[in-house]
Amino acid sequence: MAAASASVLAACDRQVETKESSPRPVRTTTIEKRESLVPLTFTGRIEAEDEVSVAFRISGRLLANDTRLGDRVEAGQLLAQLEPQNELSTLRQAKAALSAAQGQLTQARNHYERQETLLAQGWTTRANFEAATQARQTAQSQVEAAEAQLSSAHDLVSFTELRADAPGKITATGPSAGEVVQAGQMIARIARQDGRDAIFDVPAQMVRSAPADVQVTVSLTDDPKITARGRIRQIAAQADPVTRTFEVKVGLTDPPAAMRLGATVNGRVETSSGPVIDIPATALTRINRQPAVWARLEQIGGSLDIHSDPATQLSGTILRAVFPHGLTTNKHGRRKATGFGRAQAGTH
Repeated sequence: MAAASASVLAACDRQVETKESSPRPVRTTTIEKRESLVPLTFTGRIEAEDEVSVAFRISGRLLANDTRLGDRVEAGQLLAQLEPQNELSTLRQAKAALSAAQGQLTQARNHYERQETLLAQGWTTRANFEAATQARQTAQSQVEAAEAQLSSAHDLVSFTELRADAPGKITATGPSAGEVVQAGQMIARIARQDGRDAIFDVPAQMVRSAPADVQVTVSLTDDPKITARGRIRQIAAQADPVTRTFEVKVGLTDPPAAMRLGATVNGRVETSSGPVIDIPATALTRINRQPAVWARLEQIGGSLDIHSDPATQLSGTILRAVFPHGLTTNKHGRRKATGFGRAQAGTH
């Protein structure tokens, strides 16, 4: 019986020794500091890069407004018209005034020529000749003034017609026919066909932290596969009084035809949040109630503990590498890495 027990114990000892000496597989990964890019997404709209509001230069009653939302217009095309009765009356008055001034000038010239002949023959005085000269000059000035008034009257008549100054598409319309409009009041808004902008309302903090010359990826909200790239072209100098956000215009490079005016888009930009280190989640542990990491020194063997600095009051997110003088094999259990945790880099 004793011999049998000794044999069983010897066999158990050999099994224990064999079990302890077998290697345990461990998955390792090399960690290093790198820059972390944080994606930011904002929702905006597509607008024309060059958009202008057209309006009459004078006030009046709107006779016709042929603008329709979405219509394409050409340069010189008639958009709207005011009732021109008053301006046509002013034009007729200017023409009559010019005719009267020209008649007076003809009479003054004839009188001047007679006085000039009589003075040469000695039949008139120099005073009469000088009076005739002055009358001719006055009549000439009156003609010039009448011509200027006639030109202004022609301009007023032309101001009763509103024409497009460049080709484009109508994105907004104003008053309808029959309404009284004031000078400068918007009749239509035309988006000129020379570029597209993506407009976003961005918080002040993002505006301050955005890097210079950042590239923005813009995609349609209803079809994210349709994308375009652009760069920030303009940032509003003043915040919106209601939302306290800043309007940011992103100039698009070769936008697809599907990005029509007014379409809703998403803008995505990546900003740096500082250097970080990616660490396997299963390598994280705790030692003395402080965060720690299991690590291995390449080509040397042994173990290296990376633990938080107790003096740092940042919830254990800053890690510090501690190299012990004597490297020994850590016999604690090791886990297989299946995920990754993130910690901000500190003192190394």
